[in-house]
Amino acid sequence: MRPKQPGKAEQKPSPSPSVNSGVKFVTPQGFTAIKDGVKPGSSMKSGQAPSPTVGKARKPSWLRISTHTTPEFKSVKKTVDSHRLSTVCEESHCPNMNECWSNGTATIMVMGSVCTRACRFCSVDTGNPNGWLDPEEPENCARSVALMNLRYVVITSVDRDDLSDGGAQHYADCVAAIKRSNPTTAVEALTPDFNGELDCVATVVNSGLEVFAQNLETVERLTHPVRDPRAGYQQTLDVLAFGKNERPQILTKTSLMVGLGETDDEIKQAMEDMRRHQVDILTLGQYLQPTKNHLPVERWVHPDEFSRYREIGLTLGFTEVAAGPLVRSSYRADKILEKNNLGLGLPQSMAGDIPVKNI
Repeated sequence: MRPKQPGKAEQKPSPSPSVNSGVKFVTPQGFTAIKDGVKPGSSMKSGQAPSPTVGKARKPSWLRISTHTTPEFKSVKKTVDSHRLSTVCEESHCPNMNECWSNGTATIMVMGSVCTRACRFCSVDTGNPNGWLDPEEPENCARSVALMNLRYVVITSVDRDDLSDGGAQHYADCVAAIKRSNPTTAVEALTPDFNGELDCVATVVNSGLEVFAQNLETVERLTHPVRDPRAGYQQTLDVLAFGKNERPQILTKTSLMVGLGETDDEIKQAMEDMRRHQVDILTLGQYLQPTKNHLPVERWVHPDEFSRYREIGLTLGFTEVAAGPLVRSSYRADKILEKNNLGLGLPQSMAGDIPVKNI
């Protein structure tokens, strides 16, 4: 979310002039950024030839998005539009927006829209905000949650390596403000890795949230080149484990993309590593190439394969596993606290074999 001055807090910023993907531009705050985060020619993995056809081929039928809407969705949409609110849900064209909004859930991005990192799967603009933060953002977040009548909100952000604490205190301030104004709203923080600085992780974890998330994104072998060099497979696992140990009553959560060239054995190994680091909840979804400058899609993963991944995850002991082509990090986030496998039930082959776990 990009809040402004009092009285204008919920207004979306005016559209900026059109900028081509991969081109540098100057932000409204006066610093330089790269549109969509990745420069032209960056899509090839180190030492590997580009995938010839998969990413350019027509998407399979199972990636089609339903356009059916509900009265609840229309009500939230009307509120968002009339108050000119800005959500990640709309700005990222999330395929699950209808379902989430219908269930009183939304995702808000804080600390601006320019990231200090350049992950090669992500289309967020990249640059150095030079310490810029909006001090009114915590209260504006709380106001937006109230206006949208959310029962569950996900707070996420860009990476902010330009800040001494990576933005940890700002996260905590946002959570505290939301809880003051909306005491019954559950809060999930989907955070950066804070460069592995555990005191920063503690600041967020102890801010009053219910769910702490940090995304592993991919299997260990593909961490680099998929993620920025400053990110790390073990670093993310350590952050998640620390969060759980610091505040055992919270739920910890992470996400994997598939379709980047990983193997089934590597996916299972990643799941096992997550469980060893006390991760409670896992989401898995299909990687989609956001621009031609980003990493190509190596394969389209069939829904049946996602069902198998979900079965493996539940067998390994995750409390909740959501796996499907259009699943994203915040999919069915509002169902997490119900601890009933996100309301999805058990796979038919496992019915009666695995109890629903309580944490």
